[in-house]
Amino acid sequence: FGITGDVARGVCRLLLERGHSPLLEFTLPTGRRIDIAAISETGEITAIEVKVSLSDFRADVKWSEYLDFCDRYYFAVPEGFPHEVLPAGHGIIVADKFGAAIVREAAHSPIAAARRKALLIRFARTAAERFARSADPFAP
Repeated sequence: FGITGDVARGVCRLLLERGHSPLLEFTLPTGRRIDIAAISETGEITAIEVKVSLSDFRADVKWSEYLDFCDRYYFAVPEGFPHEVLPAGHGIIVADKFGAAIVREAAHSPIAAARRKALLIRFARTAAERFARSADPFAP
């Protein structure tokens, strides 16, 4: 997994500590994939985009397409990443394979109820299918 996997692991640990259920590589209805999506106990949806280098961030032109599909949006970066290049208004998480810390809270921007319902169903089905396939990788 390398550094990207290490950052994702640390973020997932933080999310679980905060009572959120994370899912890696969550595909949106648009076909785009969020690095990490998480659901809170109240159904709030958080999206986290992992960026491990400045060139990785600068080459990414798709991250803004995720904003309509979450209540909160974070960038997760390793220690030493220059925070000043990340857009204001979005959260920042610094992480390594052992854990993570929120450096800047994400703004809360609630999504529409109908979109939330559709995303929660998609999230649940994705998680359930992954779990079933982990028990039987040859399932249809």
